[in-house]
Amino acid sequence: MKYRTIYFVALLLILSSFSFPEQQQLTIWLIGDSTMAIKDPKTYPETGWGMPFVNFFDSTVTVDNRAKNGRSTSSFITEGLWKPVVEKMKEGDYVFIQFGHNDEVKTKKTYTTAAEFQANLERYVNESRLKKAIPVLITPVARRSFDASGKVQETHAVYAEIVRKVAIAQKVVLIDLDRDSQALLQQFGEEGSKNLYNHLYAGEHPNYPNGKQDNTHFNEFGARKMAELVLAEIRSQQLDLASRIIKMKAN
Repeated sequence: MKYRTIYFVALLLILSSFSFPEQQQLTIWLIGDSTMAIKDPKTYPETGWGMPFVNFFDSTVTVDNRAKNGRSTSSFITEGLWKPVVEKMKEGDYVFIQFGHNDEVKTKKTYTTAAEFQANLERYVNESRLKKAIPVLITPVARRSFDASGKVQETHAVYAEIVRKVAIAQKVVLIDLDRDSQALLQQFGEEGSKNLYNHLYAGEHPNYPNGKQDNTHFNEFGARKMAELVLAEIRSQQLDLASRIIKMKAN
């Protein structure tokens, strides 16, 4: 027993002499629209998926959510929202890029043609790489839409496909949130999926005294489920970032 104790003490002394490199501190920059953004309390329970996303990483990761309501790939640049992100990002950071909801609507001032949308995505990718950051392209998350037979309908076909094509051409990590969120909606079904979105009865919440039927924006539960889809892709694609995820509890 005496010699065994001496052995273990010696082993501990040897191990303590080695210095194990600490993981680099990094930032995940989130740029996108209202489906990702931090919400004003007056709009709660509306919740962007970027809000719960911050809670899934260890202390070496800072999630900086710069997404804004109503922004497109174009307006995010012209309003000066992209410039400070480029200035502050550093080598090893990640840039999660998710647009499309506002780009594709022709009646909005933020409308962006398909060609402009592609060029803007390429700009985000190229400027991130110039700073030695890692761009990640994300297809626009699904709107809640079902056909008469109860099947989820594609609501971002053209712009989601552009994101996929840019990811292939530029050899960028792609998180196909459009596809994954459609599968989640189908799993919940036409009625059950209302529990993911900002659907409220009249009088149910003081922020919406007349109720709300929103098939684009999530409640807290839905935002968490969408964040979990992104986290699952980070893991399945074996990004280095996956080692920094600390929890992924099912609801």
